[in-house]
Amino acid sequence: MEKIDKLDHQILNIISKNARIPFKDVAEECGVSRAAIHQRVQRLIDMNVIVGSGYHINPKILGYNTCTYIGVKLERGSMYKDVVPELEKIPEVVECHFTTGPYTMLVKLYARDNEHLMELLNSKIQEIPGVTATETLISLRQNIKREIPICKNIDE
Repeated sequence: MEKIDKLDHQILNIISKNARIPFKDVAEECGVSRAAIHQRVQRLIDMNVIVGSGYHINPKILGYNTCTYIGVKLERGSMYKDVVPELEKIPEVVECHFTTGPYTMLVKLYARDNEHLMELLNSKIQEIPGVTATETLISLRQNIKREIPICKNIDE
């Protein structure tokens, strides 16, 4: 894997705060040409350091008022590979993690309200073959949402 240098870190710090910032502004702040920024960003994309960009949508504005984390227990951990495609069919599921601890999986989903949540749990998630139990935790408020810190190297 190619090295990520000081300029790469500087670029990542800038664009992680504002993905829509023009490359000319990034170039000016970094003291290099716009072409250099374009090449560096493309290289970071090719290296899978940058894995996406876009807009963040406010679920509440679209009527999804309940953010929920669901601990899912499976008959066997190896069933994860069969359960994930079933969860992908549920559009309200936005994240799924294979975990250690009391649950095999941790799922994040958005529901319109508690009734919709109950429908998703009872009629969809708990009906997936291999799911033996679920535990639901409703998020009352999200206080922190940010990207990981961008350090000069991992040891910092």
